[in-house]
Amino acid sequence: MSSLLPPALLAVLQARQPQLWLNPELGSPLPATAPTPQAVAEAEMRLQGCAGLLADLFAELATQQGQIESPLLEADALHSALGLDAAAGRTLLKCDHALPVAGSIKARGGFHEVLAHAEALALQHGLLQPQDDRRLLANPAARALFARHRVLVGSTGNLGLSIGIMAAALGFQAVVHMSVDAKAWKKDRLRQRGVCVVEHEGDYAAAVAAGRLAAQADAASYFVDDEHSLPLFLGYAAAARPLAAQLAASAIKVDAGHPLFVYLPSGVGGAPGGICHGLKQLFGPHAHCFFAEPVASPCMLVQLASGSDEPLSVYDIGLDNRTEADGLAVGQASPLVAPLMRGQLSGIFTVTDDALFRQRLQVEQRCGMALEPSAAAAVAGPAWLCGSTEGQAYLAAHSLQQHLPNSHHLIWTTGGSLVPAQEHQQFRQRGLLLQG
Repeated sequence: MSSLLPPALLAVLQARQPQLWLNPELGSPLPATAPTPQAVAEAEMRLQGCAGLLADLFAELATQQGQIESPLLEADALHSALGLDAAAGRTLLKCDHALPVAGSIKARGGFHEVLAHAEALALQHGLLQPQDDRRLLANPAARALFARHRVLVGSTGNLGLSIGIMAAALGFQAVVHMSVDAKAWKKDRLRQRGVCVVEHEGDYAAAVAAGRLAAQADAASYFVDDEHSLPLFLGYAAAARPLAAQLAASAIKVDAGHPLFVYLPSGVGGAPGGICHGLKQLFGPHAHCFFAEPVASPCMLVQLASGSDEPLSVYDIGLDNRTEADGLAVGQASPLVAPLMRGQLSGIFTVTDDALFRQRLQVEQRCGMALEPSAAAAVAGPAWLCGSTEGQAYLAAHSLQQHLPNSHHLIWTTGGSLVPAQEHQQFRQRGLLLQG
């Protein structure tokens, strides 16, 4: 299977050397099955329609009227720390690490899928009509219905938090299947919310497979499948329109003369893929999306670079998928998302574990934000684009050099606000050691 990759690329991957890979199929037609703008709009409307319900369920969301939204902030100090100046444009941070309740980007897709399932059950049992206030999903009759049903997911942590917390809040029996080496504090937080955590030997894929199998054995179970889920994907895609509103509110244009470069950490691909899809629907070729993956787990890069529709794993090319970026430790890309990214993703850059901790420290020192190491994976994106041979080739190929001073580099931070203080202290110390 490794023979599907160009030899030079394979050598770099196997040597775990950080690189920027450019997608040669950018701009190719989307699959016929690609989600339509209407499908994304329906997800937007669902989240909007459930805002009152979310505000009632979670005190943390009451102050923002039940909106699952995070700040968009300028990051001039980080921009300069990356070795960039005004000629390279401006850098922004999209702060999903600070999303309330679930504390990560996974709240977007995870909450959406559980809410969609709850709606479907309530409609099926006559407890809800299409135009009803979604607060009815928290009334005693709905909770009694949900208590007879299970919601299951396989996760390395953050998706499990999102699904488990949302499902338990509505009264479902929530079950999260996790690898035994997933972060202990995430398991503890789930159990505190009344979620059943089932631990497995093996990696992310093993946990997902176990959860899927358990759900298949029970007609009253619903499995949130991170590898194949369209509702998850659409929930992530729904982030694009609120971001567009934030950009407009900051007088930031996105057009041919004002390109937007977006850098997203990627594991199985659902969250960054959904966001990329949503942004491309709104901004077309003026949004340039890049994924960041660990050097040990570049599953989307391997899949797209192979050019094959057949699944290809990082294990197939001799990598071990072992990384400190637990949320990104995925061996095989989503078979739902990879075909959608073939024509939409600009490129992928890889990052070492040491760089994760250095970049995390940069964000803390320059911006005062405490991230998970995996959430800092995308920080070097602007430097790759503006400072590498490959990045310069991309800018030249798309006639972007003259527009670079008017561009914005948006780094998406994906998790960290729920991490215990002692964990952040350990991250900080490792970063300081590496910083020298």
